[in-house]
Amino acid sequence: MTGTFEVNLTEAEWRERLTPEQFDVLRKHATEARNSSKLLHEERKGVFVCAGCDLPLFASESKFESGTGWPSFTHPLPDAVGTREDKSWFMSRTEVHCRRCGGHLGHVFEDGPPPRGTRYCMNGAAMNFKAQG
Repeated sequence: MTGTFEVNLTEAEWRERLTPEQFDVLRKHATEARNSSKLLHEERKGVFVCAGCDLPLFASESKFESGTGWPSFTHPLPDAVGTREDKSWFMSRTEVHCRRCGGHLGHVFEDGPPPRGTRYCMNGAAMNFKAQG
């Protein structure tokens, strides 16, 4: 992800901070394997934060089971994410990234549950979970 973000590190610094899988997803736009995320079945109350910069991204209340094999949310927290058009893989999708560090999180689709109708399909490797209470 190119652009100006609050958290800017060199590739070497990102590699030191992240696991190899987190680096591939957040910095190289990879997608984790379906059903592989430890966060897929996370049901505790809390917040999902960016694995790159610890910015709170999604409240647990917005998480739902989409049946896709990736953690899915109806909406992000305010001022948490940015989007851009992604024309890779011979299609057009809307990519979701962390607004603070630019890390690639996943994609948003318009096939989510009412009333919002959006499904933020996120890579669990791009996030950590912080339980509340």
